Amino acid sequence: MKAIVFEGAEHLSVKDVPMPSVQEGGTLIRIAYAGICGSDMTIYCGKHPRARAPLVLGHEFSGYIASKNPSLPEGSLVTVYPYMYCGTCEICESGRQNACPSVRLIGIDRDGGMAEYVSVPNDGIFPAPPGISPKLAAFIEPCGISVHAMIRGGYRPGDSVAIFGAGPIGLAVAITLRANGAKDMILIEPNESRLMIAKKLGFKAVAAGPDALGHIRDATGGQGADCIFDCAGHQSAIDVIPDAVKCGGSVVLVAGYKNPPAMDFQKGMMREFTIRFVRNCNRRDFRIAAELVARFAAEYETLLSDTLTIDEAQKGFDLMSSPGKSMKIMFAIS
Repeated sequence: MKAIVFEGAEHLSVKDVPMPSVQEGGTLIRIAYAGICGSDMTIYCGKHPRARAPLVLGHEFSGYIASKNPSLPEGSLVTVYPYMYCGTCEICESGRQNACPSVRLIGIDRDGGMAEYVSVPNDGIFPAPPGISPKLAAFIEPCGISVHAMIRGGYRPGDSVAIFGAGPIGLAVAITLRANGAKDMILIEPNESRLMIAKKLGFKAVAAGPDALGHIRDATGGQGADCIFDCAGHQSAIDVIPDAVKCGGSVVLVAGYKNPPAMDFQKGMMREFTIRFVRNCNRRDFRIAAELVARFAAEYETLLSDTLTIDEAQKGFDLMSSPGKSMKIMFAIS
């Protein structure tokens, strides 16, 4: 079968690899679509702490049941919760499978979904919501992260919100919050194309830069935002956030940082804001995300900007390396 294989730092190949064997308790999935995630880029750059070449990439994907499954007929459209966890530790039993000390991911710790077929554990398979496209089904996992961010952030309807970064995750967070009652939101983004998409979706969006703090204060009556979601992962956002959050508010770090950021903790002490971190999503978040994607399909689908073939793997990763008009890049595999 054909697959996109990480061969080493900044080295991909598209080549024939053996069909995956179906392990006990698993099912073979014929892949429909697979998306490129920021963590895939970390692997591609050779900076992921666990991923080892050669590796078939991809943990955001959808596909069709292609072998015997205990609950779904062959040909069923499904999406996959890609986190493999022990299920027995205290953290898993509390519902935080995403933070299990032994958690491993399909597409990072074992071959993933940027291939014609992948074998996955049965407990990770979720039927796609009726009526959604196979492409959108592959976006449920990123949407799950937006749900997890909202819940971890302690957002309550009526809270004012500022989101740094209007990429796929930042806009998914915005759509998810709006679906749950958020009205007073402002997005900060340096990329003009992404600003235009945010505005097209009906969000107030402003350019990142020296005026960003003023825009947030103007939008919140000078108080600062109740909740700030950092989906940018850049020092320039952290430089502004301590002054942009309301006294007693919450800062939610959604983005991964390539380099550890520096924050003025003295400002945190003076304003008593809370910093919360987001890691992946749990199974409950994933189920909620599937429901949201079905209800607001047109909005989430707006974020799926580029569809490429598996043979265009290098083009896809090049686009991700220097995003211009691209948002979420998807590979159509079957």
